[in-house]
Amino acid sequence: MTTLFDKKPQEVIQKAADGLKKEIAIPEWAKFVKTGHAKQRPPEDQDWWYKRAASILRKIYRHGPIGTNKLKKKYGSKKNRGHKPEMYAEGSGKIIRVILQQLEQKQLIKQETKGTHKGRVITPKGKSFLDKIK
Repeated sequence: MTTLFDKKPQEVIQKAADGLKKEIAIPEWAKFVKTGHAKQRPPEDQDWWYKRAASILRKIYRHGPIGTNKLKKKYGSKKNRGHKPEMYAEGSGKIIRVILQQLEQKQLIKQETKGTHKGRVITPKGKSFLDKIK
């Protein structure tokens, strides 16, 4: 039996995004927002919300417990500052928080504390959702 770790991340994220289309809804404001301070325009892909949600779910499965701040760092990028050197800028926290709340409502993830680490971890329902992806 193959696990999530045996599959290519792009394939897992794409198929999980297709499955999440039935589970979660895109907020109205998501059509107009950038995915981070460093970006100049909103995403061109119409399904970017589902792909980001699937990617976050996969990251929680692999690295949980993980919080919003760590996810903001993972989805950050270089900011073009003209002739000045590029600098790192974090990703959008609002997008990450809303996706985490949507995944919690569907009981795919939950909040938990393991020792000094506090954040979201995957639930058995979320684990089976990702493991069923062929």
